[in-house]
Amino acid sequence: MARFLYRVGRFSQRRPWPVIGLWLTLVALTLTGATVLKAPLSNQLRIPGAGFQVVTDTLRAELPAASGELGTIVVTSSSPFTPDQRQAVATASAGWARVDGVAAVIDPFTTQSQFDGAAAKVSTGRAQLDAATAQLSAGQGQVAAGTAQLDQAQRAVDAQRAALPPGAPLPEQLAVLQRRIDEGRAQVAAQQPKLAAAQQTLAEQGRQLRIGERRTALIRGTRLVSADGRTALVQLRLTGQANALTTSARDRIQRIGAELARSGVRVDYASSLVGDLNSVIGPTEIAGVGVAAVVLLVMLGTLVAAGLPLALALVGVAVGIGATLSASRGIEMNSVTPALALMLGLAVGIDYSLFIINRHRRQLLAGMPVPESIARANGTSGNAVVFAGLTVIIALAALTVVGIPFLAVMGVAAAVTVAVAVAVAVTLTPAVLALVGQRVVSRRAWLAARPPAQDDATAPARRRPAWGELVTGRPWAWAAAAVLLLAVCAVPAADLRLGLPDGGSEPLGSTAYRAYTLTARSFGEGANGPIVAVATLPPGLDATAAEERELDVAELIAMIRGVVRVVPLGISTDRRVAAMQIVPQRGPGAAQTVDLVQTLRLTAGAIKTETGADVGLTGQTVANIDISARLAGTLGPYLAVVVGLSLLIMIMAFRSVPVPLVATGGFLLSLGASFGAVVAVYQWGWLKEAFGVSSPGSVQPFLPTLLVGVLFGLAMDYQMFLVSGMREAYAHGEEARHAVLTGFRHGWRVVTAAALIMVSVFAGFIRAELTTIRPIGFGLAFGVLVDAFVVRMTLTPAVLRLLGARAWSLPRWLDRVLPHVDVEGALLAASSGVRSPGGEPESDGSRRPGEVATPVMTPS
Repeated sequence: MARFLYRVGRFSQRRPWPVIGLWLTLVALTLTGATVLKAPLSNQLRIPGAGFQVVTDTLRAELPAASGELGTIVVTSSSPFTPDQRQAVATASAGWARVDGVAAVIDPFTTQSQFDGAAAKVSTGRAQLDAATAQLSAGQGQVAAGTAQLDQAQRAVDAQRAALPPGAPLPEQLAVLQRRIDEGRAQVAAQQPKLAAAQQTLAEQGRQLRIGERRTALIRGTRLVSADGRTALVQLRLTGQANALTTSARDRIQRIGAELARSGVRVDYASSLVGDLNSVIGPTEIAGVGVAAVVLLVMLGTLVAAGLPLALALVGVAVGIGATLSASRGIEMNSVTPALALMLGLAVGIDYSLFIINRHRRQLLAGMPVPESIARANGTSGNAVVFAGLTVIIALAALTVVGIPFLAVMGVAAAVTVAVAVAVAVTLTPAVLALVGQRVVSRRAWLAARPPAQDDATAPARRRPAWGELVTGRPWAWAAAAVLLLAVCAVPAADLRLGLPDGGSEPLGSTAYRAYTLTARSFGEGANGPIVAVATLPPGLDATAAEERELDVAELIAMIRGVVRVVPLGISTDRRVAAMQIVPQRGPGAAQTVDLVQTLRLTAGAIKTETGADVGLTGQTVANIDISARLAGTLGPYLAVVVGLSLLIMIMAFRSVPVPLVATGGFLLSLGASFGAVVAVYQWGWLKEAFGVSSPGSVQPFLPTLLVGVLFGLAMDYQMFLVSGMREAYAHGEEARHAVLTGFRHGWRVVTAAALIMVSVFAGFIRAELTTIRPIGFGLAFGVLVDAFVVRMTLTPAVLRLLGARAWSLPRWLDRVLPHVDVEGALLAASSGVRSPGGEPESDGSRRPGEVATPVMTPS
């Protein structure tokens, strides 16, 4: 690989313009593809086969009118709404109903009036039914009395007939009476069907009235206008999911709201209606890149040298993000996906180019010609970049094994962007360096250039980093302090609770946050996160029986503790599926709501026994809970895969067992500390004002898995760039404990700069436009900070100093089995015979007796 990259570097520096032109063409193609093919991003997280997803699919197929997402608009007034303001809301509602993607609009005042009048209407219906029943009873009484009179008259006629001699004719008077009796019976017989029909009609009306009374009892207390008359909820029933709304539709919704605001009411929108999910970069992200630029300028000393890693990283990000958004036409993509790819692409893109540029600068200062230096830097540090990038790519691509599609898409998109960053580093960097020439080194650096004999490894003691001396001077104390610090930071992680964010997580002062808090204050917390229950009814029910069975289910659910009310939503045309809305007491992210969902599912069996209906749950609140549970279950297996991969890679790279164990143990410590910091800030609310946390709650369910994958790759990068120098010094005959300090001097500067750049870029996302990405940016920034400075530059050298030569032990059988990986391209240096910046061969293959020569990495 080192020789191949050497040739790639030589090719690129000899033909810089074709290489640059190729990359610019790729940028243009991918950005064009993103513009043309990009589909709306989603804030929905789907897991095929999950409980909520199956119920959602059933609802969409059987009762589509109830399957569309609700978008809420909160209108408020400083005093109770006036008639003019109510009319203005009605006019705005009519306008919103005409927006593409909106199926219907629920006017709050009209609907509230219906709710308020339902009880009176039912009461009137009951009075009318009672009057009709009394009238029917009176008629039935009259018929019964008439029948009794006819029976009495008939008995009299029969008695007189019996008194006549046999064969005597019936007297005319009796004959007339008999005819009247027969006519009366005919009249009674004619009245019976009418009375029976009236009785049946009244029975059906009574049945419907009882349904109305039960329904009214269920919806009692439901409000779309607050009790004080100052807040109202306009609900937009969308044709599908909110993420399907186009930008023009969202803009029109807000323009209509702006017109409504002129009537003296305030209009606020739920995040589903105004969230710009297509925005992947904002001012804070740009500020993070600016901090990275300052770090580069301080380290490299010239604007040219500092600008190169940034420019190269932007090329990689443009291609990676462009390709990702182009694929969104055929792949449903979460809004976090491009933001995560952008975050990682910027960070690793800057660092990987920096490693090669820094190596090239050192070689130039040592007197190496520009063309050879470019090729050598690409074959050595470029080789290390490829290996480091592969660790990140593998860790991200491994997200596909957890079996969750949206997480797999996130991992693959980020892995592709990192792969592009690696390709940019080893192809475009040499081409640009060829055009820049010696301007990559500042005038001050040229003047201060020292003779080759004064390499960092042999520099006077006064030039050694003080930190390395401190750590290796008292290793027990520093190792214990590092472990203690990380353990303390990890303590909050024991309280980790996963859940997706809601409107309360939006930035303070945003319209989405106001809409959420106003709804909770005026209508209860649960109004922000209703649960949808879908009941599959028994077959063969008529319309009325289906309604009754729906109410049976709803009334049983309403009796469960934690349920405020249950609102029936409708029944499918085949009378097999009924939907109802459950309003919980607490908000969608509350632990009590999670418990309620569990209780509802446990009660489903008893409900089926009593009603014959299968009950399933869906809605965004249930989806959040199910997704969180599924992701929590994947964290352990994924962590095991990553840790196993870590051990294998480190054993191959360092030809050692203790060193990988130390590296992996340190990774787990920094990971725990990162989890703890995220919990402390975003769940407990520590320093929430400083980090813009409006409403502390649960931690996003996919955040721990992403942190595992990303921090693993970055931690292994720093491990390779720092510890390989220690291995080199030991393999070349230096005493093991002293070799730790020697290797530390080789790598600490570039690792420090790289870590600061990573932290700056990630920290820029802590105030991101997309609030979902904020805790990810914080977790990565904190994780890189503690891993680089506490684990890699404190704990690792301290432990390796204590282990001494035992740190580099490897069983012979394992040594024979494992392949030899030339990580830093030392074999290239040894075979070329070109002298290193320090004036000595990069590697002469010397090693301690019985040891195999180990490839060396000295990036600084």
